[in-house]
Amino acid sequence: MEVGQLQKSFVDYTASLFREGFLDGQFSQLQQLQDESNPDFVVEVVSLFFEDSDKLLNDLTRALDQQNIDFKKVDAHVHQLKGSSSSIGAQRVKNACVAFRNFCEEQNVEACLRCLHQVKQEYLLVKSKLETLFTLEQQIITAGGAIPMME
Repeated sequence: MEVGQLQKSFVDYTASLFREGFLDGQFSQLQQLQDESNPDFVVEVVSLFFEDSDKLLNDLTRALDQQNIDFKKVDAHVHQLKGSSSSIGAQRVKNACVAFRNFCEEQNVEACLRCLHQVKQEYLLVKSKLETLFTLEQQIITAGGAIPMME
């Protein structure tokens, strides 16, 4: 595929991520912080988000697997995940965390387990979508093009 087509695909794909609610304005702000002096900024920040999220989701799974669930601990993990997803603009993950925290307050085990499942699904979706976006970026750069700036 030629550079122009790749760039158009990148713009269209990015727009769809915003339209479908996977990403919000915070992601655009991250992109604006990236420049020639730090060309991998977004990939690095998002990669850290993936590492943290994987760890937090494992911690949450373990915490909800206990005989006596420590809802304060569960809530702290969810709060952390909400914050990090919010900081990269992973809107659907953040929204799923908001609902999750409400059920932590109520100490509703069944609802918390449903929310954990929902958060994991949203996380895996946004992870896959962002990996696709970064692959497109790499293809554009490899083809000698520049990453189009989003409005």
